[in-house]
Amino acid sequence: MTSTIVNKSKLNTPIIRQLPNGLTIIAEQMPVEAVNLNVWLNVGSTKESDAINGMAHFLEHMVFKGTPNLNIGEFEQLIEERGAVTNAATSQDYTHYYITTAPKDFAQLAPLQLDVVLNPSLENEAFAREKLVVLEEIRRSEDNPRRRTFYQAMETCFENLPYRRRVLGPAEVIANLRSQQMRDFHSHWYQPPSMTAAVVGNLPVEELIDIVTTGFEQHYQGNSRSEQFSAQSLPAPETAFSTIVRQESTDSKLQQARMVMMWRVPGMIELDQTYTLDILAVILGQGKVSRLFRELREERGLVTQVGVSNMTQTQQGVFYISAQLPTENITEVEKAIADQIYTLQTEPIAEKDIARIRTQVANRFIFANERPSDRANLYGYYYSQLQDLAPALKYPQYIQAINAQTLQTAAQKYLNPNAYGIVIMKPEN
Repeated sequence: MTSTIVNKSKLNTPIIRQLPNGLTIIAEQMPVEAVNLNVWLNVGSTKESDAINGMAHFLEHMVFKGTPNLNIGEFEQLIEERGAVTNAATSQDYTHYYITTAPKDFAQLAPLQLDVVLNPSLENEAFAREKLVVLEEIRRSEDNPRRRTFYQAMETCFENLPYRRRVLGPAEVIANLRSQQMRDFHSHWYQPPSMTAAVVGNLPVEELIDIVTTGFEQHYQGNSRSEQFSAQSLPAPETAFSTIVRQESTDSKLQQARMVMMWRVPGMIELDQTYTLDILAVILGQGKVSRLFRELREERGLVTQVGVSNMTQTQQGVFYISAQLPTENITEVEKAIADQIYTLQTEPIAEKDIARIRTQVANRFIFANERPSDRANLYGYYYSQLQDLAPALKYPQYIQAINAQTLQTAAQKYLNPNAYGIVIMKPEN
């Protein structure tokens, strides 16, 4: 068993402990009367083949449908009786399960959380019932204009990387999945070397580690990995757009047009390249003083909504600008956004503006780490994706080091105003 103390921030003092079986535990005592256990697995939709696209998300549902030790619904009942909360989420790059309890209840409830993650029953009858729930979730997502626009944008942005696929999967694939396929998938991916357990709350660190270690050893059956799901490396990051790739369609359920402009940018495998893009996203379209909000909504009234995000996925990210607007304004808005990108490339940002934004971005990060669940989420995400916590703990320092030149260089390198992907969805009339 190896242990490392990570102390790169006044706010954070996590300890990393790796067990002989490969499980990594990250623990920190925090003087808030709660404890959060956040179990991260390095499996999401990018690890799936087309034939089982949606399996990781479907499995997330099935994890809560009983174990050999717990009947269906018993875990949730025990959680609710103690006023605790539990939930889960699946993305392209990971799946995670979390529970928040009072400190006095953690030793009893944490092993139950580990049991449901490690030993889901995956019974055929429950599998068939939950399949209907997932199919309904897919139907509702396809009925959501924002989701439909996002799906089309990702399919336009990526030609080869599996980020172009939906986390929920296609309905026709889910309808044909079998429970034995899910057992094989779980047996392969839900193994200790692929897991990070982040635990933060008001108990001594060694007690937190002991509770998680004991619970894991109690419930882990030592399953061998299925060869059927041997890991496949992702394709290399895709090259930047060399021209404007445009996709237009009509949507009978829209009241206003939707427009997304996107650029392929570095992901977490080039993490040092992402920090300037985070700040550029704030400058352009986060908050009421951002450039696009001021120009397009407040001053010119061309859009009803506009926003910008730098989506930092593991293999490759997306710089994503979205707007909701009247159809007749599309051409003008696209040009205005391209002009703002060009301005970032050619006119250095004033130092007073950079200082304000650096403080804003860094403070958002700090404020988002005030609860045990926030901290455990941060640690689990970064360590599961990078096997390193330093980038998480040093994020405010990285942001503070950015200057006008680095921002201008990043805009010139990654945000071409004459080459991008664009998706436009218009109302039918």
